[in-house]
Amino acid sequence: MPDFRQVRRRCALLLPVVLLLLGTAPGPDRPVVDTDRGPVRGVGHGAYDTFEGIPFAAPPTGPLRWRLPEPVRRWEGVRDAGAAGPRCVQLPAVGPGGPTGSEDCLYLNVTAPAGRAAAGRPRPVMVWFHGGGFFSGAGDAYRPDRAAVQGGAVVVTVNYRLGVFGLFGHPELGGAPGFALADQRAALRWVRANAERFGADPHRVTVFGESAGALSVCAHLTSPASAGLFHRAIVQSGSCSTTAPPRALLPGLGTYEPFVPERQTVADGALAAARLGCDRPGGVLDCLRRLDPAALATAELMQRFSLVSYGNDVLPLEPRRALEAGRFHRVPVIQGATRDEMRLFLAQTLAAYPIPDEAAYRTRLAQSFDAPTARAVEASYPVSDFATPAVAWATVLTDASFVCPTLRDGAALGRHVPVYAYRFSDRGAPNFTGQPEPSDLPYGAAHGFELPYLFTVVPLTEPQAGLADRMTGYWTAFARTGVPAAPGAPQWPRDRNGTSVLSLAPGAGGIRTVDARAEHHCALWDARWPGVTRTR
Repeated sequence: MPDFRQVRRRCALLLPVVLLLLGTAPGPDRPVVDTDRGPVRGVGHGAYDTFEGIPFAAPPTGPLRWRLPEPVRRWEGVRDAGAAGPRCVQLPAVGPGGPTGSEDCLYLNVTAPAGRAAAGRPRPVMVWFHGGGFFSGAGDAYRPDRAAVQGGAVVVTVNYRLGVFGLFGHPELGGAPGFALADQRAALRWVRANAERFGADPHRVTVFGESAGALSVCAHLTSPASAGLFHRAIVQSGSCSTTAPPRALLPGLGTYEPFVPERQTVADGALAAARLGCDRPGGVLDCLRRLDPAALATAELMQRFSLVSYGNDVLPLEPRRALEAGRFHRVPVIQGATRDEMRLFLAQTLAAYPIPDEAAYRTRLAQSFDAPTARAVEASYPVSDFATPAVAWATVLTDASFVCPTLRDGAALGRHVPVYAYRFSDRGAPNFTGQPEPSDLPYGAAHGFELPYLFTVVPLTEPQAGLADRMTGYWTAFARTGVPAAPGAPQWPRDRNGTSVLSLAPGAGGIRTVDARAEHHCALWDARWPGVTRTR
């Protein structure tokens, strides 16, 4: 009988030759990593490698729709990881358009420095949760090569279920399980199992995200279910207390609160199921799971179910209340906002609901706040201090909705863990959104405009590239050590109740410490709008 061990050894020696003849040999341009579910072949880019479209959970399709993520089956052979996987079913972030994407979308992408990490110095891991309001976006939209090459970090970008597919609730589900957050936790468990295979340290995992991704990070900070899955957190433009007053953008809009009681989501789910013709007791979920994804991916359902539920095992408390009570994971935190957050959102509604003059500005104040608060806000934000009434209103909303709530959260976090606060202040940042700027509302440092400084998105000027290098240095140093101390960059002090915020702008002196509470009138918001910036 043949010696099968010897046969296997000979086959192993011949495999590279066979692969070379087939044009698929592993090498500097097609590196292979053996994950816990099977080997993947990535793409080399010189100084860094990418491995895209790696499944981290089974496709949540058919009977797995609205179920917690299940393990992906091990595959045979080497899986090609040279292109991103499908994006999750979604609607456009801005503007018209129908649904795109696939329910088979639970894929992640790894960007790593080329070559193995130095002995005894494994790389930190940074796990990115994308923004998009929980109804749009994808991990592959972000190229983190700067963090890999300059910062020596392994960066993982993640897809997660969106809208009605990710945040639906119903009595037959036993509540609103938060499938979007469960997908993210599954990705973090994948990172824990596979980090060392990519030369990284599973004990130095940083979760970071912007907008809905930042709200996701907030949720993981306050979720018992996420304990032990990460060791640092970065919250960009989406703190636990982010909100917006009623009628801020359009007359028919109520108060925006990204976290809602589970009972509200469940009631909305029962109503939605009935409207879809799936209301027979005991058979609602089977009926809904038979529906075509397009029947569910409507604008009404995708946006109605874009809010994260609390009051359950995943989020026992509303996240901002959890911070106030000290009920969160003890990890260092970077958090911040852009200087002109709300300009991007307001710009999308100005054509339908303009603010042409001071009278219109006062109408907005009266519609969004009670009379004493409206008078106090106008005294602190007189139209005469701004280029246009629209800029004045956007500034009010930025401070009330983003900057001051973020600083309030920082104070709660800072009682227990190191907190480093920032404000992205480059009003010349490139507009990469493709959306035109209204003549009376330049975007400035709008929501998301810091992203090209951390990811390769659009070209930057030389001073902006310098700022990008500094920001990348801060972010990756924090991932490595828990302290954002970059060589040659100004010191970033720990935040002291909003008075030690690092303002980030290009050029000499562009990075400096500011008293953001004073600059953004946070004492006013603490006193006049306590439902947002202070415990009720």
